[in-house]
Amino acid sequence: MTGTTRSSHGLDDRRKRLLYRCWHRGTREMDLILGRFADAHIDRLSDAELAEFERLIEAHDHDLYPAFADSVPPLPEFAGAMFERIKSFRVSDPDL
Repeated sequence: MTGTTRSSHGLDDRRKRLLYRCWHRGTREMDLILGRFADAHIDRLSDAELAEFERLIEAHDHDLYPAFADSVPPLPEFAGAMFERIKSFRVSDPDL
């Protein structure tokens, strides 16, 4: 897979921006982790979940990727329900 499989049609502007940002991180590994999660869930996240997701994707890839790869624990400011949800999704995705 090389990019999003989801159209942004029907999404509000906030979700469109998040979807784009998830697929344009700067490293391919994080594009795939965050982009696939966003493709699958962006339309169903509550406002609180969106705020947590936005805060999480503010982190640099070099801080996030090792935590998703189990090399290090996540930074305290990014640990939480959304991080665990994305990590769980990544583990359940056979293409990652």
